[in-house]
Amino acid sequence: VLSFIIFICYIASVATSFMMAPLLEFLLALFRFFAYASKLNEKFKGLYWPLMDFLWCVTAAIIYFAISIAAVSKYNDGASKAAGVFGFIATIVFAIDFYITFNDLVTFLKQGSSDSPEGRKSE
Repeated sequence: VLSFIIFICYIASVATSFMMAPLLEFLLALFRFFAYASKLNEKFKGLYWPLMDFLWCVTAAIIYFAISIAAVSKYNDGASKAAGVFGFIATIVFAIDFYITFNDLVTFLKQGSSDSPEGRKSE
């Protein structure tokens, strides 16, 4: 929802060159929502979905932070400023999701290392 709001703000602003990033993030979020809703993540076992979510959050946070700084500092109209502020909020949201997903990945990797053959030899 936040990506869609940022997309609408960039359409209404002078900084229309930045509208592609929130549009792609919105479409990717919509795809991931339908993938989880239709249980595609269980059908495609070759993809590790939490790792994909982790990478998505990291790249989205970096992209939103960069375009928000550019929108706030370079353009003076209200819609660009609003898009920049919403972009900073999206950066924070993606950073929180990055932190939660990172903790899940760490616990998964710790569980995976205890199942390794070296771990069983020491028992």
